[in-house]
Amino acid sequence: MAISIKTDAQIQKMRVAGRLAASVLDMIEPHVTAGITTGELDSICHDYIVDKLDAIPAPLNYKGFPKSICTSVNHVVCHGIPGNKKLKIGDIINIDITVIKDGFHGDTSRMFYVAAPSILGKRVSQTSYECLRRAIEIVRPGIRLGDIGHVVQSYAESQGFSVVREYCGHGIGQEFHEDPQVLHYGKPDTGTELVPGMTFTIEPMINAGRRETKLLADGWTVVTRDHSLSAQWEHTILVTDHSHEVLTVNSGAAI
Repeated sequence: MAISIKTDAQIQKMRVAGRLAASVLDMIEPHVTAGITTGELDSICHDYIVDKLDAIPAPLNYKGFPKSICTSVNHVVCHGIPGNKKLKIGDIINIDITVIKDGFHGDTSRMFYVAAPSILGKRVSQTSYECLRRAIEIVRPGIRLGDIGHVVQSYAESQGFSVVREYCGHGIGQEFHEDPQVLHYGKPDTGTELVPGMTFTIEPMINAGRRETKLLADGWTVVTRDHSLSAQWEHTILVTDHSHEVLTVNSGAAI
């Protein structure tokens, strides 16, 4: 699949989809409390996306995924399936939202704390966020994807954490997953050069322990092999003529 360079009209549709995805995370935050199940969070998000936003929850039935959002708790790295699991005080949870509006995707995720997290839970979450922030900061025409991966890997490892390698960011637009793959590790000045009109996600998955992961029998849920905590933050990014634009924030909001 060739990398899709978006037109101005397509970019505008992606801005809309991105803002809608961000609004779902804003909406769900007060509901992330001890005692609620991840299935209840999914139901609330599904109804909001369909009824309030008049949009489509992209994960639902995507390659057989059974729910409308991903909920990844504690040692779950990504693609956690919402269900009967009740959140408890001290949990950290990634909620991953992708919506389709007018044929285009907006994809974003955040970490949430259930009351007071552990010191380690807070640290790994903050490190994942800082990896994302530093990576976004360098995005502009002329840099290469390896530069993004290097920034993420260097910061995460400087904090004593590891970077998941089996899962990565991706191009996005009319398709949920497009080229290029955006690795969260790498060497500077390697990989595809960024050009205006490219849209992709950056979504570093950072582990408190070793980087190795395991796919569970459900075919979706990915966990840390050593059962250590994992954290992830994600935004959809547009490469502009001279810099970048974060598409998955509400107007005027910081990342």
